[in-house]
Amino acid sequence: MPRLEVNVDHVATLRQARLIDEPDPVTAAALAELAGADGIIVHLREDRRHIQDRDLRLLRETVKTRLNLEMGATQEMLAIATDVKPDLVTLVPEKRQELTTEGGLEVVRNRNFFQDYVRQLKEGGLRVSLFVDPVEAQLDAAKEAGAEWVELHTGTYADAPSRIEATRLFQELLNAARHARSLGLKVKCGHGLNYRNIKPFRGREEFAEYSIGHAIISRAVLVGIERAVREMIALING
Repeated sequence: MPRLEVNVDHVATLRQARLIDEPDPVTAAALAELAGADGIIVHLREDRRHIQDRDLRLLRETVKTRLNLEMGATQEMLAIATDVKPDLVTLVPEKRQELTTEGGLEVVRNRNFFQDYVRQLKEGGLRVSLFVDPVEAQLDAAKEAGAEWVELHTGTYADAPSRIEATRLFQELLNAARHARSLGLKVKCGHGLNYRNIKPFRGREEFAEYSIGHAIISRAVLVGIERAVREMIALING
């Protein structure tokens, strides 16, 4: 049965728009878990545009399922991760001016850096996932770097301009997932997935987990977070 991790970053985005104390991403995470989410994701960005350090520490104390910390591969984040001890660290590329993550990590060209960085995370007792494009060379490099998981970047698929192109890109994701599994990697996928484009993924054993945030939080504004999470779980499970 595939699992769903819910990203609550954009609950914090709404809060930070007014610099007050609501809505609370910690409360949202608890409600998502009650609705059946298998994990909670937060991205602690360098510029702290949404999730704050206090949020992360409170979530570490309250999340009952699994806490997945997305972060850039910096020394600051290494120190935070080894101190807070999330259940999973997902390394993602991060640009200060981007609206959202724009693509996967360039692991091939930075192989030595990631090998060293992942080693330090593991020495801190952490499990590691790398967010990569569905490209065999990047998956091979992620394995060599010591990752246990890879998260396949589905943003290009989600932005496909036509059904034909979406079908082609979905097959690319399938092929990448199969290759990753052949390497012994566990496979997640995420970015841009919503209640419509998730449908081809139903029943596919190639994908163990889905990381979804913006679509769920957007729907939660209209129907509540528990219903939004349950509806996504139903779609994933087919």
